[in-house]
Amino acid sequence: MRQAEIARQLRVVPQTVARWAHDYRTQGKSALRKAGRAGRMPRLSEKQRQQLEKLLVAGPERIGYETPLWTCPRVADLIEQEFQVRYHEGHVWKILVGLGWSPQRPEGRARERNEEQVRQWKKQVWPGLKKKR
Repeated sequence: MRQAEIARQLRVVPQTVARWAHDYRTQGKSALRKAGRAGRMPRLSEKQRQQLEKLLVAGPERIGYETPLWTCPRVADLIEQEFQVRYHEGHVWKILVGLGWSPQRPEGRARERNEEQVRQWKKQVWPGLKKKR
């Protein structure tokens, strides 16, 4: 098979196939083994990531914050306090996504809100306040 055809089937650029062929000719099959992990190694170990998730579930009040809302700066602070590893706030969201967490926006409602009174107000008072056609 031609290298261009191999590249099309494997969905890689032809230069990659040429490099593989060269490596095979010069070093044999061992040169074609899967490469290791690309990029920098994570600063938190898998065990630390599991510990981090437990700490996140415990809530930010546990470490002194007044509200039960995790923000990226708060999570960065938690990581630095617990593991002595400093992450930029902008990178923390990648860690959270890797743990399966997703961004959430809290509802803007008071805790003391009475849903029944709100429903009655909407049915009885609001229609009288709305502009008529």
